[in-house]
Amino acid sequence: MKTSRREFLQTSLLAAAGIPLLSGSSFGREAMAKPRFKISLAEWSLHKALWAKEMTNLDFPVKAAKEFGILGVEYVSTFFKDTTTEYLNELLKISKDNNVTNVLIMIDAQGSLGDLDQATRDKAVENHHRWVEAAKFLGCHSIRVNAAGKGTETEVAGAVVESLGKLATFAAPLGINVVVENHGGFSSNGKWLAGIMKQVNMKNCGTLPDFGNFRVSPSEMYDRYLGVQELMPFAKGVSAKSHDFDAEGNETETDYYRMLKIVKESGYKGWIDVEYEGSKLSEPEGIKATKLLLEKAIAAVA
Repeated sequence: MKTSRREFLQTSLLAAAGIPLLSGSSFGREAMAKPRFKISLAEWSLHKALWAKEMTNLDFPVKAAKEFGILGVEYVSTFFKDTTTEYLNELLKISKDNNVTNVLIMIDAQGSLGDLDQATRDKAVENHHRWVEAAKFLGCHSIRVNAAGKGTETEVAGAVVESLGKLATFAAPLGINVVVENHGGFSSNGKWLAGIMKQVNMKNCGTLPDFGNFRVSPSEMYDRYLGVQELMPFAKGVSAKSHDFDAEGNETETDYYRMLKIVKESGYKGWIDVEYEGSKLSEPEGIKATKLLLEKAIAAVA
């Protein structure tokens, strides 16, 4: 088969870069056009600036794109003005104008999905409905919820399974996933949360493994590498949590290279967010340091 000059140059460039070649020159174009992982920015990385009113939720997509070169955003419900069509239209226009993909919304303070009281639990599920609809409007693929409640592991698990089933059933026709982050308490036990996913057993219900949120109690930490490994089979997103960095730019609590190897070996493809939560660096500096480390770790496992 005759090879065009363009195809020859593409093949040569790929070979020079050390990228393995498959039959057919379209491989290189596809590999470059569709990276296995895409980097997004979690809005919580800027929570200090948001609380201080130095910026608003409407500024977030612009800041992500212009200041950090990140074209995927993960919102936090706490920073929304409201979920009216007028406000969501404005936010959607801003994200589109800046070529930013709205990835998901992290939902907090809407009631406990693991509450042992049926009426309280059902109210919490209902409170999440408008956020499912907002996510759909903005073009997100998921909302992130919390699996929290007071009671024994078994009691709270049963309550959470029921709530997630109801919420995922509501979200399914809208094409929205309901994902649970390891976010303290029982949910920071990877085995417990993986068990929840197995019981719910719905395609649009999954996890958002966070590299750093594995404190089960004030005196107990769950193994973060084991936890991520247990949650990755159900993952519909990944959160690369960071706090502090050493002189070489590595996160002091989490081996990003080890984590990315776990993520890759799970077969996951999709967004990985930058979520800086430290105090030694400023929020912008911490975001940039996390992004740089994440890019290096992704390249190392590619």
